[in-house]
Parts: sequence; structure tokens; C-alpha cells
Amino acid sequence: MTHPMMHSLLRAVLAGVAGFMVLAVAWPAAPQTPSERDTVREQMASLAWQRGPSDAKIGKVATVKVTEGYAFLDAPNTRRFLELNRNPPRDNHYTLLGGRGTWFAVFYFEDSGYVKDDEKLDADALLKSLQEGDEPSNKERKRLGMPPLYTAGWHVPPHYDSQTKRLEWGMRLRTEDNRAIVNYTIRLLGRRGIMHATLVSDPESLDRDIADFKQALTTYAFVPGETYAEWRSGDKVAEYGLAALVLGGGAAVAVKSGFGKALGKREQRRWVRKALKVLGRNMGGATAFPRGLGVWRDDAQSGKLVWDRPVLIQCYTTEETLEQQATPLRDFLIAMGTETRQGAVGFVIDRDYYEMSFPLEGDS
Repeated sequence: MTHPMMHSLLRAVLAGVAGFMVLAVAWPAAPQTPSERDTVREQMASLAWQRGPSDAKIGKVATVKVTEGYAFLDAPNTRRFLELNRNPPRDNHYTLLGGRGTWFAVFYFEDSGYVKDDEKLDADALLKSLQEGDEPSNKERKRLGMPPLYTAGWHVPPHYDSQTKRLEWGMRLRTEDNRAIVNYTIRLLGRRGIMHATLVSDPESLDRDIADFKQALTTYAFVPGETYAEWRSGDKVAEYGLAALVLGGGAAVAVKSGFGKALGKREQRRWVRKALKVLGRNMGGATAFPRGLGVWRDDAQSGKLVWDRPVLIQCYTTEETLEQQATPLRDFLIAMGTETRQGAVGFVIDRDYYEMSFPLEGDS
């Protein structure tokens, strides 16, 4: 949902530029002067709108057809578009604007590797973790001079379609003054990573806009060589599954049994508690999810498949806090890896996977 003043301003700007209007992400209720509105109008008009019918490239990995009445922004223009809508600017993001002007969607590709899609989703646990992330997220928004947003609940719980390789969910958000916002998110799984596509819509028109958005996605395609079905042995495999895609950024630490020396359930539980204490004390809080079922390929044993029972721990924090508390986190990861003789510990920060490797005493 957008602030009414901003909505009418965008309509006026885009009506003169591309013949359509657009609904923006939540806009703060603070009033604008006529001069400020004129400035935003000029900046919106200066964006390089690619109007349909045309073919648009989403980086080097995918394409989408821009139909008549729709429009598209490349990465540099999307960065500015997000700024004008009072959202954190992001690089390598792309925008598709809906034909009726009641929605837009932002795309970006995450080069995370092939995500295995055999994980079951616990919607209640995921929602709890997302709500726990509101406080640190809003601290960061405040630092950037942006209004807070709060997780209200699911509009559509997370669900995965194994045929289309799409993970979808709808999130209800609210502003400080209780205005409603709904973001509908789709993750499209590819050979080397995930395409993120987030729909921003007005709650009153959401169901219709979701249908329009999905129709627009029928023209979306990974380029040859990048589809999920084209994965080959030796390609990078992501160290997380579908649940982590719903949770998005933040910092996640996987406490695995089966990587290196297998951990017993009791020992694994002990290290999970240690991880929670470290993250709670230094980062402000964390959530551990129930044990899952995983597998990884051990190339040192001629590609042998090793099965494990990982526990995913999710922690939302700010970049500043992460930098300040990097030393105790690093010390914990090394201690966990060496004392349990794991040899390596993997973790995710803001959707990027990292791995710490270190020699084990007594290894030849």
C-alpha cells in the first residue's frame, strides 16, 4: 500500500511518461511540500522506462516479456526507483510495472547454487522467526531514515510447486500507524541459484494483482543452460533449503550432524544451545528450527553421498552489530568445528554462503 499523496504523484509522473501508474511500497505519512513533490516527479520522469511490447533481460540469467501497457526498469534505474519509494537502494535489481498500475514486482538473482527442493515447510515456525527479526530490521531502517515495518502474518502461507519449481508466499505487513501492506513473493529455482520476484500490491486488489503477476511470469524464462532441470554433477549446491529462502537475509548458522565426524543427537543439541547463547548474547536473539534431513556429496570419497540431520539456526541482526561481534562468532564457529572434529563449518550471511575450514589435530 502507498501513501495517497505519493500514489497520485506517481500516477501523474508516469501518465506523462509511459501512460500508466504504479503503486509504491509503503510511504511514510509525513507530508510533502509542493517543491518536494515536484522534485520527485521530475526524478521519476527521468527514469529510463522500457515500455511494452518488448523483451527485457534480468541480468544474464533470465528474460521476461514486457507486454503492452507494462514497463520495465533495468538495474541502475531500479536502484533509484527504490530510493524514491523510500526503500533501501539495491544493486542488480530489476522492476516490472503492472499494466493497471496497481502493482509492481522487483526481481534479483541470487547466485547461491542449486537449492534442493525436498524440504517440508513449517509456516508457524517461519512466521515466528520473521517476527523476531522485526526489531533489528527496524533499527537498520531507522539508521537509514526509513519508517519501521512490522510482520503481521501470512496472507498466503509458504507453499512449493515441484512442477514449476516455484516457492510462493504472501506476507502481511503493517506500518506504525497500522496501514496494511502485502508483499507477495515468488522464488524461481534455477540451476545456479534463485530468482527472487517480490510483488508489491494494495491489499484491496491483491488477489487480482497476484493473478496478473503470475500471468506475466508465464513469459519469464531462465536462459538456456540456467534452468533447474539442467543441473549437472559438479555444479554448486546451496547449503540450505526452502525454509531459508522464506527467511531471507540475516545470519544463519547450520549445526549439522554428519559433516566430518557424525554428531550424536545429545551432542548436537548441546552445540545448538551453545550457538543460541552466543547469538543471543552478542546479536540480540536467534531461533533454532527442528532437525531436518539433508545430504551432501563428499568429493574426497569419490562423490559418496553422506546423509545428515542438520539444525538451522536463524538470527536477524544489523550489519553494524555483525561487524562489532564478529570475533566471538568466529571463535564459536572454530570451537564447534575443532571440538566436534567437523573440519569445516558453513554459515550464511545476507543470503551469501561462507565456509570456514581448518586442519584437525591428529589428521595425517
